[in-house]
Amino acid sequence: MAQTGVAGCRQATGGGRVAVVDIGSNSIRLEIFDGLTRAFCPLFNEKVICGLGRGLKSTGRLSEEGVEMALVNLPRFTRMARGMGAATVDMLATAAVREAENGAEFIAEVERRCGHAVRVLSGVEEARVSALGVLAGMPDADGVMGDLGGGSLELVEIGDGALGDSATLSLGTLRLLDLAKEGDGAVRREIDRGLERIGWLERLRDRSFYAVGGAWRNLARIHMGQVGYPLPVIQGYTLSRRDAEEFARVLARLGKRSLVGISGVARRRQDILPHAALLLRRILRLCQPNQVVLSAYGLREGFVFDRLPAEERAKDPLLAAAADLGAREGRFGDLGALLAEWTGPLFAEQDPASRRLRQAACHLSDLAWREHSDYRASQALYRVLHYPFSGLDHPARAFVAYAVYNRYGRADAAKAATARALLTPQEAERARVLGLALRLAYRLSGGTRALLESTKLVLQDGELHLVLPGDGSVPLGEAVERRFQALVQASSAGRGRIVE
Repeated sequence: MAQTGVAGCRQATGGGRVAVVDIGSNSIRLEIFDGLTRAFCPLFNEKVICGLGRGLKSTGRLSEEGVEMALVNLPRFTRMARGMGAATVDMLATAAVREAENGAEFIAEVERRCGHAVRVLSGVEEARVSALGVLAGMPDADGVMGDLGGGSLELVEIGDGALGDSATLSLGTLRLLDLAKEGDGAVRREIDRGLERIGWLERLRDRSFYAVGGAWRNLARIHMGQVGYPLPVIQGYTLSRRDAEEFARVLARLGKRSLVGISGVARRRQDILPHAALLLRRILRLCQPNQVVLSAYGLREGFVFDRLPAEERAKDPLLAAAADLGAREGRFGDLGALLAEWTGPLFAEQDPASRRLRQAACHLSDLAWREHSDYRASQALYRVLHYPFSGLDHPARAFVAYAVYNRYGRADAAKAATARALLTPQEAERARVLGLALRLAYRLSGGTRALLESTKLVLQDGELHLVLPGDGSVPLGEAVERRFQALVQASSAGRGRIVE
């Protein structure tokens, strides 16, 4: 069967919407993104678990039931994409389709019904694109990506924004499910044989393992529920190797009946989760990474990222998304860069990572102006905590959210407990100071650029000065004085005055 790599895909024109249909061994999925920009955001996402690869190891053919389900749902996917105005609709098929005896026949029927060509990715290309997805969401990733699908496991070394060695192993969850008929020992031996053949995996020791794929995401959701984790966001969820290995050990021993009673277990994944857990445990024991990091980004996001111009790929994903959101939802456009400069004197000793988070919070600081005044703080907090940002871990997400929450006031401190639980007391206080500074900036200027540009903060000899123009163009009032004093009390200055 002919195989076509991603390199030959056509480009979307005019920044139009991009639809990617992922025909996987266990599930098929449609994801529609809002355009070819670094801040690409999913507009629509639908998944159907067909199990195309069920029984493939023993029969050599795609599952008849899976084929039937796919042929019903794939035309729906492409019609939905066209109805949503997608400039391109790219259909990608992976391990089960490329290996099955009837794969070519299935593809021909899909193309006939959908009116779109299907690109069957090689194992090498599937690994590369999935790893690009991890880098799209975590540019600083350093270690090895593992993308566990129904038909295969792709492993790629990543670091310094680039891809290294890669391998594709026939260790997908559906293959392991077939192998389990021969006993648990057979599954373990097959996993170890496959992993031990990859000599470069020893380079994973004391680095990070980036877990991609629905089965491992489901494991992470179960773990969140078991430990009472405060923020149910998969992207960037991190476990120490010790915790991940122990959790995987317990889950690998559970039967389907036991899994039914656990919150967070998808019904159609109940039979494959113990094998996904066993595979994760063997990787951790053999390769000794220092932590496991979950990535919600994978093949589809990597496919879009691969098509971006070089200058777009080089952008910071967090700042690109925050600036885009600020421009679209701020009352008077995005004031992020100006606010970052305006608040700078309060944080003169900040390192680059801290300055980056401050800038992101500044971009997002007018996010909730449409909400009722009683709920702006809590709505802004919730939205930033759960928005599909990339390029930040959970504590960083909590910092930005808590800063924006404080920009709107602390109407209900209990609702900020999630963010505070992920921050040290020092980080929480810095976020609060930033929020108070932003609150003052908006009270001074009403969110308008011209008024804000004519004022500034100056920290001089331990005293904070709010400098206003002498012509009265930025009027002083009780609300301004009150918010300035709140900022002075929270900051390290200790004292302050307003200078006209």
